[in-house]
Amino acid sequence: MSMDAYRDQAKVLVRSYLLADPYIPYTAVLSGIIACKMACDLTHLISIFYFKCYSGLTKIQRTEWNNRGMSTIHAIFITALSVYFVFWSNLFSDQGVGLMTFRSSALSTFTLGVSVGYFLSDLAVICWFYPSLGGMEYVIHHSLSGIAVAYSMLSGEGQLYTFMVLISEVTTPEINMRWFLETAGMKKSLAYLINGVLILLAWLVARILLFGYLFYHVYLHYHQIIQMHIFGYFLVFGVPVALAVMNLRWFSKIVKGVRKTLAQKERTVSV
Repeated sequence: MSMDAYRDQAKVLVRSYLLADPYIPYTAVLSGIIACKMACDLTHLISIFYFKCYSGLTKIQRTEWNNRGMSTIHAIFITALSVYFVFWSNLFSDQGVGLMTFRSSALSTFTLGVSVGYFLSDLAVICWFYPSLGGMEYVIHHSLSGIAVAYSMLSGEGQLYTFMVLISEVTTPEINMRWFLETAGMKKSLAYLINGVLILLAWLVARILLFGYLFYHVYLHYHQIIQMHIFGYFLVFGVPVALAVMNLRWFSKIVKGVRKTLAQKERTVSV
């Protein structure tokens, strides 16, 4: 059989099964898990050659280093697509056909599926090394996020609000950079201070102000949300509220940390 024939059969397989509407969620989740594994391996490979401190890390530190590299890549991916769906795409526009809360597309579903694959992978690593890579707050956060995203992916309900919440992943690269700098012994560097300020600003916009906008949007479209399945209805209200409470708690810690770092810098300069 010629190469063209094999290529045609592969295209048919992809269109008929892997990217057929009923199979998109499962293909996306599997793709997300595979992508996470590749991201971890890529982080490991790059770190060996370009970061001298990597070879001196303990086994658990290298695991966390690679895991944070994976979460950074996912954060960039999901933030970019979430911003697109929330602010630029016409999929969830008020002028669209049908109820906004029940709209979805192949691309939006696939995007959520990749994110589900990430949450499953990251949660598995956190639980396997518990509590070295994160305490119960991380387990609760990932569990709530994974359940909400998976339901939205499978049911097609409330995908707009799911993407709004996922925009908060924009803070993940800065949080990871803070850990990288601290692990590399650069806690007293200017880069560490600048990154701390970026965390503060990103957190304020994406995890405080944006959640306020989400609750306001829910209020304006409550007549549509009330028509959702009871489980989806609960997720639209329960998960954002729970995450908002956690975000406020973490934000207070971030503010204290930035103030402490700035005070230390001032004392160093005065001396």
